[in-house]
Amino acid sequence: MLVIAHRGASFDLPENTLPAFERAIELGADYVELDVHNDLSVTHDRPKRGVDYPTLDEVVELCQGRIGLMVELKRPRRDTVQRALARLDDDAVLLCFQRPPLEEARRLRPALRTIQHVGFGVSIRRAAAAWAAGFRNDRVTRRGLLAAQRLGLETTVYTVNDEARMLELQALGVGGIFTDRPDRALAALGRRPAG
Repeated sequence: MLVIAHRGASFDLPENTLPAFERAIELGADYVELDVHNDLSVTHDRPKRGVDYPTLDEVVELCQGRIGLMVELKRPRRDTVQRALARLDDDAVLLCFQRPPLEEARRLRPALRTIQHVGFGVSIRRAAAAWAAGFRNDRVTRRGLLAAQRLGLETTVYTVNDEARMLELQALGVGGIFTDRPDRALAALGRRPAG
């Protein structure tokens, strides 16, 4: 099961910052997930005062060849999809809550892996063109996971910080978890870190 550091190692360090991404790399997470806005700044919806948030270019420079990137586009315009793709290599994964930006990304780069969040008006069946379906931790069901898997989709669940829940999801065949605690996830899955 993939360990995806949600906004970096965001339990220990300010989310969506270079230090949080660097810490996720040091821990050995498989991917970092980051939130990208139309100006290609990397921050969540409510940036904190006094925190130095990077640009997508800065994150790519830090992470390239060291850890995978999962880039969540936040309410993107069409040109944002194009500009983001120009900065990402083929190993990156693009995710979004809206379908049209992911459809545009796959049109521009057919081999690109995408994660379509399900729920919020998007059914599992409508996510079938994506590489993976993304489920919210408090809404995921065994039935939903099986439906996605039957359609050939990988499955991811966000945001999972409880070790017992991580193991439960692994037993259900979930392909990856987004977590603020990559140290705990790696330890729970027997892949090292914790203390």
